[in-house]
Amino acid sequence: MTGRRLSSFLASVTAAAAGASLLTGCGVLPGVSGGSREPVTVMTWAPDQTRATNMPGMPAMAQAYARWVNSEGGIDGHQLRVLTCNEENSPAGAAACARRAVRENVVAVVGSYSQNGRAFMAPLEAAGIPYIGGYGITEDEFTSPVSYPVNGGVASLVAGHGMQLAESCRQVSLVRPDTVAGDRLPKLLDAGLRKARRHRAVDIPAVEDATEYTSQAARARERAGTDDGCVAAVLGERTQTFFDSFRRLPEGSGKEEAAQVRISSVLGSVGQPLIDRTGGARSPFEGAYVTGWYPEAGDPSWGPMRKVIQAHAFADNRVDPADAGVQTTWIAYTVLKKVIESLNTDKVTGSRISGALDRGAQVDTGGLTPTLRWMYGDLLGAPGFPRIVNHAVTFQVVRQGRLVAQKPGFVDVGPTVTGAAV
Repeated sequence: MTGRRLSSFLASVTAAAAGASLLTGCGVLPGVSGGSREPVTVMTWAPDQTRATNMPGMPAMAQAYARWVNSEGGIDGHQLRVLTCNEENSPAGAAACARRAVRENVVAVVGSYSQNGRAFMAPLEAAGIPYIGGYGITEDEFTSPVSYPVNGGVASLVAGHGMQLAESCRQVSLVRPDTVAGDRLPKLLDAGLRKARRHRAVDIPAVEDATEYTSQAARARERAGTDDGCVAAVLGERTQTFFDSFRRLPEGSGKEEAAQVRISSVLGSVGQPLIDRTGGARSPFEGAYVTGWYPEAGDPSWGPMRKVIQAHAFADNRVDPADAGVQTTWIAYTVLKKVIESLNTDKVTGSRISGALDRGAQVDTGGLTPTLRWMYGDLLGAPGFPRIVNHAVTFQVVRQGRLVAQKPGFVDVGPTVTGAAV
């Protein structure tokens, strides 16, 4: 081979090697010290543009989180790839999202919302895909071995709400969805009310996607009474619609009395974004009791999340730092990040993530929750909700248009949730 041909050959080899380096992101083979690590693909789903509850902020927060960690070099060297899916508030939509997650070989479904646990959990279980930090709306999230909840779900909220209302309300009317999930709520609320030996709540089922609730509002006010009576509504996105009907009760149906009845709800049905939209300090929710999972939105513990939103989702009005769905997604991705860092491996799989969580990986969320861990001994074991590990809630109240702490710190509702099955 002549010198000119040899030089041409070496140049070709060098160019090919350079191209390979660009494809891998580094000039050495993965697995070798200093080499690139495989990207991590996850999915976040939630309903959007439906007639019932919508949670567009959850996938949007997931995308903002990915932009942030990737700008910092990824998670332990892994680029984070987030797929999103519209769950459509239907079993078919939830199942379609789960099947897509399986096809795309995601290593986890993170920070998602769905009321259709039976539809999405079976495909995830069959594929061994962990479900980290679901919103906590279905029983399946607290029974499936691949589910790792970050809060106590609606069960803890409603049981805690009963404890909160027991301190001030002589009689409570509960307006809740006429669904399978909604059927559990009266017993949970009553378990909290029993702490102060209060009467059982008046159960008022309602269509989840109704456009008005005048008849339910009139009945709720009448049954609550005006002597320290309270009306609690847990209708998700339709809670505002219910209280609009409640506020507009005609003169002959107890309008004056309705003004004397205290209203209340739980985080996710009432939150700071809703209070802001309905008038702030002049909102009909002024003075309302609200039970939440996490510290109020103004708590300094949310500082890191707010910085990420400011830098990577400032123009996206779907991402509201005071929204419970956005907050849950942030915590869920915090869990994912801590677990991947603990693995210290070039290839992250669903089984490795589940294995680390099952073996006792601990996650400090910076004061947003108690320290999270999912070993057998950490599980609450309550009938119907055995996988609850975080059974803490916060008691809040609306004052001058802001959700603030009614009492400081977390309240443990574990025994109350367990007692709801008695």
